[in-house]
Amino acid sequence: MSSADLTLSNYDFDLPKELVASRPIAGRHNSKLLVYRVKSGEIIHDHFYNLANYLPEDSLLVLNQSKVFPCRLIGKKPTGGKCEIFLLESYPNSNGEYKSLIKTSSKKSVGDEFFFEDELVAKIERIDEGNFYISFNRENLAEYLNEYAKIPIPPYIRNGESDELDKSDYQTVFAKNIGSVAAPTAGLHFTEDVFKSLQEKNIERAYVTLHVGLGTFAPVKTDNLQDHKMHSENYFIDTENREKILSNKEIFAVGTTSLRVLESSHNGENFDIEANEIKETDIFLHPGVDVHSINGLITNFHLPKSTLLMLVSSLIGREKTLELYKEAIANEYRFFSYGDSMLILRDQ
Repeated sequence: MSSADLTLSNYDFDLPKELVASRPIAGRHNSKLLVYRVKSGEIIHDHFYNLANYLPEDSLLVLNQSKVFPCRLIGKKPTGGKCEIFLLESYPNSNGEYKSLIKTSSKKSVGDEFFFEDELVAKIERIDEGNFYISFNRENLAEYLNEYAKIPIPPYIRNGESDELDKSDYQTVFAKNIGSVAAPTAGLHFTEDVFKSLQEKNIERAYVTLHVGLGTFAPVKTDNLQDHKMHSENYFIDTENREKILSNKEIFAVGTTSLRVLESSHNGENFDIEANEIKETDIFLHPGVDVHSINGLITNFHLPKSTLLMLVSSLIGREKTLELYKEAIANEYRFFSYGDSMLILRDQ
């Protein structure tokens, strides 16, 4: 590792705008798959429906089963002006308050109220470190959100303007536990047909839950990566899935969130997992940080200068990562959340 690997500007790359995917490809498993074998240096271009061809028999996929919830509420101020509330968590705290962001054209203060469809009213109860803690005039908000709120697609997809299609498109087929404001996008490529082909090779699945927060989109603002403070997220592993992870199978993480869970549950020699405990991680994987928990990673193609790009670089190095990205661009792979994917097979 060189000092260049810890310098933010060295994680930049040029991406043609037409390669930013605005919608998933028809039949999500029809997306492209770039396979990189670390040991031989071989690069293979294929499709995701052939994933099972590249994974060893009797191995284990670890997937994040967090579910995105509709968390963008568009309403009005008492003056009639537009407001937007972005719920950061799907559940209230012990005081019945929801941690949120609020976007309006005017200053916001404790006591302000905002009005939404079907007579929903939100009120600012307190403000803390730029976050707004708000209450609503109804107790169970989940049903209301499912009907009236918008899915929070990232700002680089159609300027963040979601529609009804995103409620299914921006969700994995195995999503179960509600709580994310962004999808674990590597999992978006999976279908029942893919799972069937994996089962034929006795490739098992384990599920973890990490609720993705807005911090996943937070830009790195320090030129030296070692000065960057990583956002924190909660994760959870139940007893059944703990046992699968401890089964000594070769492990392949599906997505950066699953890898963050696995590496946070590993002490450098063995897994150290406390089942059924909500844990917190702010792990920042980048070159110079050894990754011990996996034999390979399935991941999408990420934003320039992002912590996700640095995470991939922790596995194969910055220069090789950018080389593979150039290869993907040359072959017109689709990038970011609705884009294509890459499988990294490590040298074990």
